[in-house]
Amino acid sequence: MNGMPDLNTLSFVTVVFLLAGYILLDGFDFGVGILHFFAKRGEDRRRLLGAIAPFWDGNEVWLVTAGGALFAAFPKVYAAVFSGFYLAFVLFLFVLIFRALAIEFRGKFSALAWRGFWDAAFSVSSGLAGFLIGMVFGNLIQGIPLGTDGEFTGTFLGLFNPYALFSGLFAVSFFSMHGALYLVLRTDGDLREKSRRWAGNAALLFVLFFILLSAWTAFGVPWVTLLVKQSPVLFMVPPAILCAIFISMQGIRRHWDFTAFLFSGFSMLAIIGTFAAALFPNLVISSSGGYPLTVYNACSSPKTLGIILRIASVGMPAVLIYTGYVYWVFRGKTASDRAYY
Repeated sequence: MNGMPDLNTLSFVTVVFLLAGYILLDGFDFGVGILHFFAKRGEDRRRLLGAIAPFWDGNEVWLVTAGGALFAAFPKVYAAVFSGFYLAFVLFLFVLIFRALAIEFRGKFSALAWRGFWDAAFSVSSGLAGFLIGMVFGNLIQGIPLGTDGEFTGTFLGLFNPYALFSGLFAVSFFSMHGALYLVLRTDGDLREKSRRWAGNAALLFVLFFILLSAWTAFGVPWVTLLVKQSPVLFMVPPAILCAIFISMQGIRRHWDFTAFLFSGFSMLAIIGTFAAALFPNLVISSSGGYPLTVYNACSSPKTLGIILRIASVGMPAVLIYTGYVYWVFRGKTASDRAYY
């Protein structure tokens, strides 16, 4: 039917939706882990873990689903990205595993040295996971070296370029702010007030990194610079996101806690959505003169795409319903008199 999106576009939207869901949900997990380092009392650290206890492992299902959808719908992109970022992805998986071990093992013994080690492991692994996500997206924004056959031609060390490293720091600041706002929703008393201060401090860092990264992207990444010249309306995106963060911070000051968290999540989705819309129909930009991988030259057969979308039309609503149900059941404050981990 004329005007209807094709299978390639719908598959692209599906993959972006799953990735956005993972970053949004696991983002506050990482933020709580980063802030865990700043909670000095054992009771506070247990309550921070308790705030994410019902959700953190379920949130990671979105990552597995997104990876599977990418592999099935765009195998050439999967091959190029995973070959280029192979060691980075292995490190990311190791960090996720070590983070899970820290959550589960810290409460097995009451010795201070034991808990101190796993507390440090949880915070470091959470921060490193967020940093690696930002670094990967930084490389994808500026492009990676691709040959004429669509294969990665760069080196592992080349991924640690200034733009990507700065993107990693930006991601850490954003996850920290998002996690702090989540803690304001889930805690009470003195810990809630600490979370408000954490959110304010993280927001200042986020705004600084966001302004610098936006300018760097608009004027230092060639394909983005060209796109902005063709579509000046893109200049309105950073101010809109900053307005959302301003509303979020006002929500914290006025005790509109859910509004604050909602606008933080909106900002995260707006950044991901803007990147995806600007990139489309490309999937991976080549920084070395090779042809980019697009939704048309890197996709599976139409029959495969049709099967994927049929599965997604059933699976995605089920995941959304289940996710919503879990968050509804475990809504409310993290009780201070319960033992967590």
